[in-house]
Amino acid sequence: MAGPWRLVWASLQHQGFHTAGCCYRGRTGAEHLWLTRHLRDPFVKAAKVESYRCRSAFKLLEMNQRHQILRPGHRVLDCGAAPGAWSQVAVQRVNAAGTDPSAPVGFVLGVDLLHIFPLEGANFLCPADVTDPRTVQRIRELLPGGRADVILSDMAPNATGIRALDHDKLISLCLSLLDMAPDILPPGGTFLCKTWAGSQSRRLQKRLTEEFQNTRTVKPEASRKESSEVYLLATQYRRGKGAGL
Repeated sequence: MAGPWRLVWASLQHQGFHTAGCCYRGRTGAEHLWLTRHLRDPFVKAAKVESYRCRSAFKLLEMNQRHQILRPGHRVLDCGAAPGAWSQVAVQRVNAAGTDPSAPVGFVLGVDLLHIFPLEGANFLCPADVTDPRTVQRIRELLPGGRADVILSDMAPNATGIRALDHDKLISLCLSLLDMAPDILPPGGTFLCKTWAGSQSRRLQKRLTEEFQNTRTVKPEASRKESSEVYLLATQYRRGKGAGL
């Protein structure tokens, strides 16, 4: 057992964590099934044990373990940060709280339309729309040197239930982040975004291939198998101000 699964099971066994019984009275069949799956989910349990704000922390933990996305001293922009689980991971990995005196101190800025409770080592800009030019300007003011070495996005639009429409809206969000990348991401920077498989995926992948030296599709184990969710990881940004392009 490797990667985040090792952390998940070690945490649960060490703590003797178990799911208490709960009352399903008054719930619909769909709600019952969702709640049952949620309570049985080892990542949900482990997130509680490890004090992560939600299970999505294990997605970033696994991707970072495999691809070394976050390093001490990095400046990180976390888009769609609420409730703050990815920011928690980023703070730990870039040493944003300065807990390791022997390592460079990084910086984490989370942005979301929703409120995010304070987190030591992180700065939050909320409520704020990351696609708004005024927000982008504020982001540049808050980031050290006006730049982020890594842009993370676990953003998702409010679901309509129409898969094609939701897919198109998420692709548009990812493209809007790429539009602001020249002002924020320096040459050599990293971009990681969530997307849902669909007809517009190639459009986003083509854009990433044009602007980054390396791109890959990642499906972490903590991403539920039945979900069409995948992550696109792009490294070695070719553009950006001062890149001579």
